[in-house]
Formats: sequence, structure tokens, C-alpha cells
Amino acid sequence: MAKRDYYDVLGISKNADASEIKKAYRKMAKKYHPDANDSHDAEDKFKEVQEAYEVLGDESKKATYDQFGHAAFDQNGGQSGFGGFGGFSGFGGQSAGGFEDMFGDIFSSFFGGGSSSQARANRPTKGADRVINITIDFMEAVHGVKKEFEISFDKECEHCHGSGAENPNDVTTCPTCNGQGVVQQAVRTPLGTMMQTSECPDCHGTGKKVTNPCKECGGKGYNTVKEKIDITIPAGVSTGQSLRVGGRGERGINGGPYGDLYVEITVKPHKYFVREGNDIILSVPISFVDAALGVTIDVPTIHGDVTLKIPEGTQPKAKLKLKGKGVPSLRSKEFGDQYVVVDVKTPTKLNKEEKELLTKLRDVEVKKENSLSSRLKKLFNK
Repeated sequence: MAKRDYYDVLGISKNADASEIKKAYRKMAKKYHPDANDSHDAEDKFKEVQEAYEVLGDESKKATYDQFGHAAFDQNGGQSGFGGFGGFSGFGGQSAGGFEDMFGDIFSSFFGGGSSSQARANRPTKGADRVINITIDFMEAVHGVKKEFEISFDKECEHCHGSGAENPNDVTTCPTCNGQGVVQQAVRTPLGTMMQTSECPDCHGTGKKVTNPCKECGGKGYNTVKEKIDITIPAGVSTGQSLRVGGRGERGINGGPYGDLYVEITVKPHKYFVREGNDIILSVPISFVDAALGVTIDVPTIHGDVTLKIPEGTQPKAKLKLKGKGVPSLRSKEFGDQYVVVDVKTPTKLNKEEKELLTKLRDVEVKKENSLSSRLKKLFNK
């Protein structure tokens, strides 16, 4: 009788995590334990549950089961149901029949793909990218700036041009892998003994051996150097954005190109200006007298001072727009705006003359038919 799927035995999905698998096992084991269940098939089902958990409860066994199913744990060494492995002439052999059609690609990726693995080991590979962070001032971000900084990176040796050899004739074919860059070794697996392909430990995948190392780099093919580079930060950049510097990342493998350097930007906050997108927000304090009568003042912007007329009767927290006085857009030539938030200040200490003037003003306000006090009286009298 064909075995049931282990996930079905425990009543869980194939996406279940370790805690869900353990919880399901306890539930099913309790349900079918012979001491608690006297049905005729309880003992068989209990054993089935234990067998399922023995596999799914082990991360390594679970991964193997997910790839190969029950065949990976067959008691006959994987021969049952497949006619044995003795007739295989490699995974691409005709004797594999339908089994090869179903699992050939899996075996190739899992155990190495022969010549394709060799090609991958020897091919030039681009180096990894690097990321650094620099912090700039608020005004540098809105206007743009050129920065110079020092970085360390592995530079190709100028003497041996990356070969690692003192002379071109000092490079020979690696005897361990015969220039293939990979080696094969027999590995025991649940499916029997397989040939696994891996990178050559002696030449590290290059397929070459250096008999006389370069005196400048010691046979590495590169030297770690420090170099100053300039980077132009465009106007309008903001925190979190990054700029790419080509060819200043990690060195490539087997003569591959260098990776890139990404410079992440952090912008310091300004003491007064607040940036929202490409707009600038600035809070400007004025007296309540200027707010009532109106006033013309000089207002700072990121582009310099401008004259702003505050109309009479301006209320606290009113926002006045200075068009085009914001941050330039990175994608166009347009500028954002600056918004001036009016912060009306009420005096806390008054001299005798100020008190007299404000008292007269209040008396005038009270006499007005439409004064605040008059409106309140009418409201509550209703």
C-alpha cells in the first residue's frame, strides 16, 4: 500500500512551520495512542504519526522529503518503485527513463551540473557592491555640493596586472582540477552515493596555479589601497537617497569587473528651516500689534532674505506663501515654495504706558456693537 503524504498524516499544510508541526504531532499522537484509542487501526495510525513527525520534525529530513518525497527514506535504499539505480549512466542516461525526466533538473542543481558548474567556476564575475554613508549639512543638500572623501579598496596590481605571478610564464594549469576550476567527490545521500561538484580548494575556481608569486602583491593579484574620490551631490537631495560611483566596489572574481560604490545620504536638520518634500516651512514671530495692523518684514529663505508683507488682521498660525523659494527638484528645473507660518507673540511683561494703551484699546472694543464681548452676551442671552 502506498504511503500517505506525511503532511496529510499530521493534517497540516506544506507551509507549516516547526511550531505548527509539533503542535499537530501532539494532537494526532494523543488522538491515536493505543492507551486512549481502542479502535482496531489506532496502533497503525499512531506509528504512522510518529513516522511522519520523525521526518517533518527534523529540518534536514524535512527539506529532503520536500524535494524527493518517500523515495528519499525508502528502506531499500531508494530502489523500490524506480527499478534500482544500478542502470544509471549519470543522471542524463537513457536508462533513467521517466525518473530522469522528473528529477534530472533537481539532481543537477542539488549535486552540481558537471560542465555547467565548471563554466560557472571559471567565468569572470562582477564584484559585490559596497555602501557607505555620508552626512551633509542642510544647506549643502538644498544647494548641492562637491565632497571629497577617502575609501579603501582592492586595486588590481599594476605589476602583474591581476595574475598574481611575477612573470606570465609563472602561471600554470592547476594540477588538482586540471584547469577546470572544480573538483568532484563522492557523497553519500538518502538516494545513494552521488558525485558532488565543488570549487577547487587549491586554485579557488580559477583553474590556474602560480609557481612564482608577484613580489608586489604577494601573489594575490591586487593591493589594498586608499584613494580620495570626489562626488558631486546634486541640489535637492534628501536623507535616504543614494548616489552610485561606478567601479569602486569590491574587486571582481577571475578578472571580472569591480562592483559599484553606493553613497547613502544623511542630511542634518536645520535650526529654523523645516523641509517637507521640496517645500520649506519657516516660523516667524511677530507681535500681536503687527498682526493686527499689518507689517512689512524681511524674511530669510534658503536663497537669501526677501521682503514679505503681512496683511493687517493676520491670525496666529496663518501660512503665507513665497512662491519658488523652496528646494529645487531633482527631476526638473522647478522649485518648491516657502511657507511662512506667522507666530503671534503675546507680551508677558508690560510697562505702565503699554498697559494704559491696551486698556484704552479694550475700552474701545467693549463699546463696539460687534465686539467679542457683545457677541458672547447675545449668544448666551439666547
